[in-house]
Amino acid sequence: MSILQPRDEEAVRKEFQRIAGPVKLVVFSQELVAQDLCRQNEQLIKEVAALSDRISVEVLNPVVDRERAAAYGIEDVPATVVEGARDYGVRFLGIPAGYEFSNLIDSIVAVSSGEASLMAETKSSLATLAGDVEIKVFSTPT
Repeated sequence: MSILQPRDEEAVRKEFQRIAGPVKLVVFSQELVAQDLCRQNEQLIKEVAALSDRISVEVLNPVVDRERAAAYGIEDVPATVVEGARDYGVRFLGIPAGYEFSNLIDSIVAVSSGEASLMAETKSSLATLAGDVEIKVFSTPT
């Protein structure tokens, strides 16, 4: 049974017309931990990826693929890395469903270009930072 409805697929395909380059979705999943959530996340990510030939999916187990999980900073499952030409640090912990689904789609489009869609003034201001800044956004389904 599909997670995405036909009208959702149509809307996502329209958004994916803006994809500029290849995107890899790296899914960290584990059968023994959060089994149902991991399966649902894998299914959702694969359904999304099937809507564009520019998106690939790689499913990894953080216990078996410890080095890759550590390199991506993944400690919990399910988790999804959204990677473009390079790793921009975009991560989804849990299933990006509900309100988070549109953020997943926007993230895929954003990393495909490697360009932040920010105003020139914002980019200029950010360029003055002395070092990297880690931003974490937490949300909970309601």
